Amino acid sequence: MLSKIVIQNYRTFRNFKLDFDPKMNILVGDNDAGKSTILEAIGLALTGKLHGRPLYQDLSPYLFHQDAVDEWIAALKERRAVPPPEIVIELFLDSIPETAALKGTNNLQKVDEPGVRIRVALNPDYDAEYKEFVKDPTQVRLVPTEYYRVEWLAFSGNGVTRNSIPASSSLIDAANIHLQSGVDYHMKQILNSRLDPDDRVKLTRAYRNLRETFAEDESIVKINESLRSNPSGMSDRALTLNIDVSQKTNWESGIVPHLDDLPFQFVGKGEQSALKILLALSQDGEMAHTILVEEPENHLSFPNLGKLVRKISDKCKDKQVFIATHSSYVLNKLGLEKLVLLSSAEGFRLDRLPASTQIYFKKLSGYDTLRLVLAKRSILVEGPSDELIVQRAYMDTHGGRVPAEDGIDVINVRGLSFKRFLDIASLLPENRVAVVTDNDGKDATDVKQNYSAYASSPSISVHVGEDANFKTLEPQLFKANGRTAMNAVLGQNFTTDDGLLDYMKKNKTTCALAIFESTETITMPEYIKGAVNAVA
Repeated sequence: MLSKIVIQNYRTFRNFKLDFDPKMNILVGDNDAGKSTILEAIGLALTGKLHGRPLYQDLSPYLFHQDAVDEWIAALKERRAVPPPEIVIELFLDSIPETAALKGTNNLQKVDEPGVRIRVALNPDYDAEYKEFVKDPTQVRLVPTEYYRVEWLAFSGNGVTRNSIPASSSLIDAANIHLQSGVDYHMKQILNSRLDPDDRVKLTRAYRNLRETFAEDESIVKINESLRSNPSGMSDRALTLNIDVSQKTNWESGIVPHLDDLPFQFVGKGEQSALKILLALSQDGEMAHTILVEEPENHLSFPNLGKLVRKISDKCKDKQVFIATHSSYVLNKLGLEKLVLLSSAEGFRLDRLPASTQIYFKKLSGYDTLRLVLAKRSILVEGPSDELIVQRAYMDTHGGRVPAEDGIDVINVRGLSFKRFLDIASLLPENRVAVVTDNDGKDATDVKQNYSAYASSPSISVHVGEDANFKTLEPQLFKANGRTAMNAVLGQNFTTDDGLLDYMKKNKTTCALAIFESTETITMPEYIKGAVNAVA
């Protein structure tokens, strides 16, 4: 099995490492977080190929991490002698007798373990050409990959081939599986498992009879007579039409599978996608040690996705599986403990979270966990009324746009579960998270002190109403706007402050919706404004 991967300057990863689970790894992250890149890097280290071609044939300047390229160009312009950027992908394998020949310290961490590495670096044979290329740094915009070479080595320092690595992988992406070859293979699998030899003979004879009687059809006879009486002039022989009855056109290639009487190519995309994934598992994954699956949820409803995930799990019991997904259903079905949350520097598992937080999220649907991870900017609120008010506050300062339009997610954490989410947020320093919470009659400083464990994270901020006399959101809104303005917004005509406040407290969501939809000018409490500004 694969134990770890280290990636340097490849695509989205500048310096990245991830330890693998020996059974199941569910990769979750925002778009461009690198889920597909990890699958691609694993396949590249095990096969030396990218998109089915040797890497040296498909080498491109755009495979290099952009920051590494920019720093190299900046150094050239400052006339500093620095080597051009390199790509390194290192795949660590379990230490077992079969991997002994791959063991060594030829890796970035200098540890004595078995593994293989892909290194893309400047070829010394082209040193003179490279120096000429960088003489005028103002003209350098891309890495000159024509002067690079690809090294595929074991950690022992020896060159490797696909056959010398005692591990193999199968990358399964339904979007890239050709339909017809999959259908043919599927038909053969079904027929091989369901038909006995006598049935196969009968099917062969019936298919041959159909082809032979084709030419006896009255309309075909007339067409052939017409062709004979009107020669093409290209040959002296008579031209007629018939069906090929040679061995190469047997029933296995001529029969088309149907699902509920529909030819396969006319079946819905979800059904096609699921079937193609299972076909690839049967065809390509049977002999592979590692199965890499790209977003199996595409085009599938929850019930059908459940069936597919169960079948994937059953077919891969003795294999190491990597699944890139955005689906909380896949996440829950295969186990939260298998979840890998991706950032640009590393992936981490829920087992790095406090035990109580792990238990909390295992009880959830998984959707909210994914929301926090997938959004670069989030605002955590206590309930649905807070969510509506924060949405309105953002709209007022951003031209009527809701937060989601700017990639900001407002998440209702179902009561006071902020710390559970902040445990995850603290492991994702690139994701900005703001907490909006009531003071409940306490001093704001004391409330914030409750979150002191997260104070060292510059990406986390806590926002509380300052006046302890106004304990919750509704009194804070009343204080900021007054009775006259609130009556107008809510469509009420209370004559006392206590009456209006009592109405707002008893009808929290109704009032919040009215505020959200109101065309009146509304003054937001300062702590609400602060949370919006913190993630804007």
